[in-house]
Amino acid sequence: MWNSEESAEEPFASGSDASSLKHFAPAGKGPWEAVPDADWHNWKWQLKHRVSSLKQLEPLLPTLTSAERAGAILANTKLAMGITPHFFNLIDPGDEDCPIRRQVIPRLEETDTAPWEMSDPCGEDSHSPVPGLVHRYPDRVLFLVTDRCAAYCRYCTRSRLVSNASGYDFHPHFEDQIAYIERTPAVRDVLLSGGDPLLFSDEKLEYLLTRLRAIPHVEFVRIGSRIPVFLPQRITPELCEMLRQFHPLFLSIHSNHPRELTTEVRDALGRLADAGIPLGNQTVLLRHVNDDVEVMKAHVQKLLMCRVRPYYIYQCDLIAGSAHLRTSVRRGIEIMQGLRGHTSGYAVPTYVIDAPGGGGKVPVSPEYVLSRNNERVVIRNYEGRVFEYPEAEDGTPLFDRPREIEAPELA
Repeated sequence: MWNSEESAEEPFASGSDASSLKHFAPAGKGPWEAVPDADWHNWKWQLKHRVSSLKQLEPLLPTLTSAERAGAILANTKLAMGITPHFFNLIDPGDEDCPIRRQVIPRLEETDTAPWEMSDPCGEDSHSPVPGLVHRYPDRVLFLVTDRCAAYCRYCTRSRLVSNASGYDFHPHFEDQIAYIERTPAVRDVLLSGGDPLLFSDEKLEYLLTRLRAIPHVEFVRIGSRIPVFLPQRITPELCEMLRQFHPLFLSIHSNHPRELTTEVRDALGRLADAGIPLGNQTVLLRHVNDDVEVMKAHVQKLLMCRVRPYYIYQCDLIAGSAHLRTSVRRGIEIMQGLRGHTSGYAVPTYVIDAPGGGGKVPVSPEYVLSRNNERVVIRNYEGRVFEYPEAEDGTPLFDRPREIEAPELA
């Protein structure tokens, strides 16, 4: 990982112990050291100078493997490569399995497709009443606004659409999308996603939010974005002041590993929180990225330190070419078991599988209810200890209570 000599703060330490993982450090400028501060902190400069070709990548990452080199050549046939300088500086060039590197550097394995993998694993296209709008749940819609992102995750659920490398040719029709919401009173929740909505200018985003806020039955709006992590420079005071007008407005960010939570990201999230925007995080469970209890625990705890509530852990969708990044559901359950009771309840997200083909999110968790009948529920706690809880329809136990109730001893 590149070090920044301009900062007095220590860079990230290699290794995965909790103390180093929860350390906040700047990303630094790395090979862009000569770039003036005014440019480096300008989000448009960051976008313009993304690493998007093998020609750019090779001198920046001399340890590129043959599989990564082949992946970079083939990337634009499926999902474009694009990495902001800020995020690129988090890559450990000496570690082929660096958790940041695995997320954004293409690999040849992306060309391998298993029979059960799909181009649209969540069945979004089959739940799209108008182009760019997905209505899969009764009271909420997914409003796709763009096919562009600040950087491209190699496991992207919408790789068929995002970056248009595969020729999907996505063109949202805002008027048709808004008209559908206006004539569908059951819709109370609108999620703006894509692509990344925060790539829009303040003015364009304000226009969309104003139109949605004018619909009486829309109770609140959410934005799904990885911009605060990939491009924290975009979270300007002006953007936050504009977003403040549209409460209740929620923002779901996407961070997968504690190293992604730099000082720049922490400060950007703080600006959003100070604007009164509730923040939640969605993590995708990925092999050699976060499929480790201690890494995940450090991540969710560090998110809380950034004023972000861990919301979901997603089992990696069955997107074509993602097998090298998927881990087992069994491992996901083990991680959840290592979180529940072992850290703050606020730090424990819900582990979900998006049912293949469009079945929606299904929560998955360890078995804490061991048995249940008309008289009692037998439960197991995080330590493995077993307890009985009396059961009755009205809450009254179905057996006589003792004459005296002994208070338990307090440790």
